[in-house]
Amino acid sequence: MLTERLYKKITSIDDRRNIAIPGNAEDTLTYCAEHFIEIAKVAIDSKGTFYVALSGGSTPRALYQLLASPSYNKQINWNKVQIFWSDERSVPPGNTESNYHMAMEAGLKSLPIPKENIHRMNAESQNIEAAALEYEKLIEKIVPKSQFDFVMLGMGEDGHTASLFPRTHGLHVQNRLIIANFIPEKNTWRMSFTYKLINDASHITIYVIGKSKASMLKQVLNGHYIPDDLPIQRVGTSAHKALWIVDSDAASDLIINNTNNIRDIPTSS
Repeated sequence: MLTERLYKKITSIDDRRNIAIPGNAEDTLTYCAEHFIEIAKVAIDSKGTFYVALSGGSTPRALYQLLASPSYNKQINWNKVQIFWSDERSVPPGNTESNYHMAMEAGLKSLPIPKENIHRMNAESQNIEAAALEYEKLIEKIVPKSQFDFVMLGMGEDGHTASLFPRTHGLHVQNRLIIANFIPEKNTWRMSFTYKLINDASHITIYVIGKSKASMLKQVLNGHYIPDDLPIQRVGTSAHKALWIVDSDAASDLIINNTNNIRDIPTSS
C-alpha cells in the first residue's frame, strides 16, 4: 500500500484513471521519485524482484537523474530490479536519440544494476519485426505472467504514448505484447509495448509536466474519447487504473469533477 503522504495526493478522474497534482515541476518530480521508490520497495519486499518498463522524454530523464542522486540512490535494492523499455526508436544504443542511451547516461549506469538485468530493445535491427518478437519472448521468459510492476509512460504533443502514434497499425494489435510500428509522419519504424502489455501492469504511470502540455492534457482527459486520434486515451482499465502524475502548470486547464481522495491504491502483485 502506498504511504498516506503519497496516496492522499491521488484523486479519481473516472473508472480507468486517477490523477495526482503534487504542485510545481520540482515538487512533482520529487513525488515521481518517491512514488517510484515506494512501488519498487513493495515489489521487492513481496516477491523479491521489481519489474519495470522505462520511458524516454524530458521528465523521465529528470527522474533518472534524481533516482541516481545521493539523496535517493540507496533507497532501492538495485540488484533486485529488472529493467525493460516501453518503446524505442530505430537507432543504435549509442545514439543520443535512443531511449536506452538517455536513461543510462541520465544516471542508470551509475547504479548497481546487474548488466544481465538491463534489457534494451534491439530496435535498430534491419528486421525490427523479428526483433520485436524476440523482445516479446524475453518478457514472457523473465516477467512472471508478463505482468510488469510498473510501466512508465509520457504523453506526446499529438496524444501518443510509448510508440503508439495516432492512426497507426499498432493501435489495433490485440494478440501481441511487443510490436514494430511504422510511423508514417516520421517515416520510421519504432518498437513499442502494445495496449495489452501496458494495461496488464500493476501500476501504469503517465508523467506530464509543463504548461506546453496543458492544452493536450485537457483534450485527452476532458475531451471526447477518440483514441485513434489520441492513443493515450486507451491507457488504463478498471482493473489496472492509470495514474497521471501532473504538475500544476500542465493541469492548469483541467476540470476535475471528482475530488475524493483514493483510499485503496493497488499494490504490486
